[in-house]
Amino acid sequence: MKRRFADLHLQPNLSDVEQTKSIIAKASELGYRLVAVPLPIAAMDSFAKKLAAACQENRLDFASRLDLKPKTSKELLQQLRKFRRKAEVIAVVCESKEVARQAAKDHRVDLLNFPAIDPHRRFFDKAEAELASSSVAALEIDIKPLLTLKGPARIRLLAALRRETAIAKDYNVPIVVSSGATSPLHMRKPLEMAALASLFDLDKPTALSAVSKTPLTIVKRNREKLSPNFVAPGIRIIRKGSDCQ
Repeated sequence: MKRRFADLHLQPNLSDVEQTKSIIAKASELGYRLVAVPLPIAAMDSFAKKLAAACQENRLDFASRLDLKPKTSKELLQQLRKFRRKAEVIAVVCESKEVARQAAKDHRVDLLNFPAIDPHRRFFDKAEAELASSSVAALEIDIKPLLTLKGPARIRLLAALRRETAIAKDYNVPIVVSSGATSPLHMRKPLEMAALASLFDLDKPTALSAVSKTPLTIVKRNREKLSPNFVAPGIRIIRKGSDCQ
């Protein structure tokens, strides 16, 4: 069976229609079959329809994504209550330890994203991994910084990523490798993404899963939950009718 690849973190400037279309077309050209783009909360539905149409033109499956950027754990809980059922992928941008800890243990969170390149501002440690191992949250790693950073900054980031992926594997936390691309220049073929993951010590099977099976599983799981026929994990409505007692 042919492997399907996904990039859950394309970041075009949505106000630039041509750039957005260019990134989507590039994803299809490179061999991806599903992509996700963070939506602006103020105009989610409008942009979701436009992006879905652009993806359909390029034979791509589109998944809606929200990047939550709370300042406190209380704010995160409020956002999850409000937005969990409005997007197929919920990522939390962890810019504080408090937010990271709350996100890791909440079953409504799909992706833990640590944008800081300063190792002291990245909060994925053993305590974080232990919390995430009891939920469904995956560690998301964006490739873009590895392409744009140079010298000591890149070396420090790679060291941090090696530490984080080793911890994730020890605690069976899923890993998703995304592009984080803001330009077509930041995009790579799926197998090249997996090869770049070897720089932070991901073995080949794990790296391939990180750009295929793991992100696709997240989207499939959430689409099932968002379906009107969903009752509970493993329970779905098959038929409705007056004769169903």
